Amino acid sequence: MSTTTTYRDAGVNIDEADRAVSLIKRHASKTLTPSVLTSIGSFGAGFSLKGWRDPVLVSSADGVGTKLKIAFATGRHDTIGEDLVNHCVNDIAVQGAKPLFFLDYFAIARLDAAVCGSVVEGIARGCKKNGCALIGGETAEMPGMYAPGEYDLAGFIVGAVERKHMLTGDHIEPGDLLLGLPSQGLHTNGYSLARKLLFETARHDVNARLPELGLSLADELLKIHKSYLKPIQAVHDAKLLKGAAHITGGGLTDNIPRVLPRGLAVEIDPKSWPEQPIFTLLKRVGEIPDEDFRRTFNLGIGMVLIVPARKIGFVSQILKKLREPFHEIGHVVAQRARQPKVHYL
Repeated sequence: MSTTTTYRDAGVNIDEADRAVSLIKRHASKTLTPSVLTSIGSFGAGFSLKGWRDPVLVSSADGVGTKLKIAFATGRHDTIGEDLVNHCVNDIAVQGAKPLFFLDYFAIARLDAAVCGSVVEGIARGCKKNGCALIGGETAEMPGMYAPGEYDLAGFIVGAVERKHMLTGDHIEPGDLLLGLPSQGLHTNGYSLARKLLFETARHDVNARLPELGLSLADELLKIHKSYLKPIQAVHDAKLLKGAAHITGGGLTDNIPRVLPRGLAVEIDPKSWPEQPIFTLLKRVGEIPDEDFRRTFNLGIGMVLIVPARKIGFVSQILKKLREPFHEIGHVVAQRARQPKVHYL
C-alpha cells in the first residue's frame, strides 16, 4: 500500500515561500534604479553600466555573524538586514567604489514569511540609504539544517569606481594622520565573545537594562552597523583621502595594515578617543588581555581615514559639514625592524 508524501510533509511549505517572495518583491521594488534591467524573480539579475567610462567593479560578500543570536533571542529582526548592507557597503567604499547593487541569501529551517519580510525590509532600507538596488537573492527553506526559529543571512554587493579614482593606499607616507570615525557599538564583530561574557559569565538577561549602558542590552547589541559611505566619498571627492580601513574582525590591529604600503606602520594612541560604555563593561566582566581585546572588538572606531597632515583643516571642514564626528587617533610612521604594523602608545 503506497502513501502519498508531499513537499510540505518533508518540512517545506511552498505557499509560505510564495508569501515571503511577495513581501520581498514589495520591499525590493523601492530600491530599484533605472540601471536595473530585470525584475525580481528573474533567473539572473541584469544591471547596466551605461555612463561609466573605465569602471572597475568592486565586490564583497559577508554576513553578520552571531549577532543573529541576539535577533533570535529578542524576536527583533528589523535591523539585521541593514547591518548586512552597511557592512558590505563599507568594505567596497574603502576602495573608492560606489555601491551599485546587492543580493542576499536567507536560509531557515521552517520559513516564516513575517520574519523573512522583516529581515528583507531592513536590507531594502539599507540599500535605499546607500543608493544601491536590491536586485535579487535566494530564500531557502531547509528542514533539519537549522535550529527552530533560527536562520542564516549573507549578502553580496557590487560597486564600481573609475579606474583612475580607485583608492589603493599607494600614496600613504610617514606623517599622514589617522582619523577614527566612531562606531555604533560592536557593529557586527566580536559577538561570540560578547555573548559568552554577558550571558554566561555575567549571567545578564538579554532584555536587562544596565545602568552603565543607559539602555537595555538588547538595544545596545542591536545597534546598527554604521555606513561610512558619505564621509568616505566626500573626502575622496576632495582628493584628500589616501586610504581607508573598515574596522571589522581583527580590529584596528589587523585591518589598518591591509591598506598600508610595504615598509610603513602606524602608531595609535588609545586614549585619543572616549571609550564607549559597552567596551568598558566587556573589559570588566572578562578581564580580557589587551591584545585579544584589540583584535576582537572595534574599540569604538568603525572606520579609519588616512589623510595628509597638512590638509587636516580641509578634511575637518568636510566632516563637520556632514556632522560626522572624528578623532585624530594616530599617524603613519616608517616601520622599524621587528616592529608590528600597528603600535599602541
